[in-house]
Amino acid sequence: MTALITPAELPKWVPGQILGASDDLGWNGVEFRAYRYGGLDVEVPALRDFTIVSYARGTTPMERRFEGRWTRAECHPGDVSLLTRSQRSHWHWTSGIDVGHLYLTEAFVTAVANEIMDRNVAEVRLHDVLNANDPVLTAIVRSIADEALQRAIGGALCVEALSVQLVVHLLRKYASVSFREPSDSGRLAPAQARRVAEYIDARLHESASLEALAAVAGLGVWSFSRRFRATFGRPAHAYVIDRRVERAQALIRQGALSVKEIASACGFADQAHMTRVFQARLHTTPAVLRRQANA
Repeated sequence: MTALITPAELPKWVPGQILGASDDLGWNGVEFRAYRYGGLDVEVPALRDFTIVSYARGTTPMERRFEGRWTRAECHPGDVSLLTRSQRSHWHWTSGIDVGHLYLTEAFVTAVANEIMDRNVAEVRLHDVLNANDPVLTAIVRSIADEALQRAIGGALCVEALSVQLVVHLLRKYASVSFREPSDSGRLAPAQARRVAEYIDARLHESASLEALAAVAGLGVWSFSRRFRATFGRPAHAYVIDRRVERAQALIRQGALSVKEIASACGFADQAHMTRVFQARLHTTPAVLRRQANA
């Protein structure tokens, strides 16, 4: 299978002047790059990400071949082109233009789709749209572009919210979605449950956020929380605490570490915190368990 190219690699095939980029801004699942192009005729390899081209300056006749079919349009400032991921394309235009490229990763789009559709999404594909005159789409892309170029405080959080809004709009109007399982399963798939359990066990000493656990499963937070409870019989935070208690009990019986060291290794705030949790769940204390283990 041919390797998919990243946004940073695109200029090898589509040469132009980079006017700005979000490369160093720490955005999650979203990238933006602004380019100034002369007229070009270029073959573009399959891209890793979903791509939105936003026309900012200049008007040009535009031709694109996608899946063996040519489409033609005149593109003006405010128009957008959409291209699904993992597909080769051929582009031809004759006039100088400034454009913004907004890239959305497969993981980000799938997570949003899972969340709003409450189903396990197998694949999302954007429709082949060379020229969309969509004020909502244009406004969101322009707002994300402004965050990349202006670099204001709180930009990453703002872009995350805008990007979710953007993906929802794309799913409503410009995408087709296929699913992995019936919508009424209500549980994590076995592979998802295994990945999440392994992730938790490997990080019991850390603070695992609900957002991080949902990302491991490839789901939105709301869908993940509901499916986790249906799969494990308890909320994620309760499961994590139970696993910490189980790990601590095993280490107490082994006797190699002090109770203070065990509390730290198992993710408790301190020894007193671990003692309170043991009393609530086991009706005993770590010190009593250690004496019993040494008896």
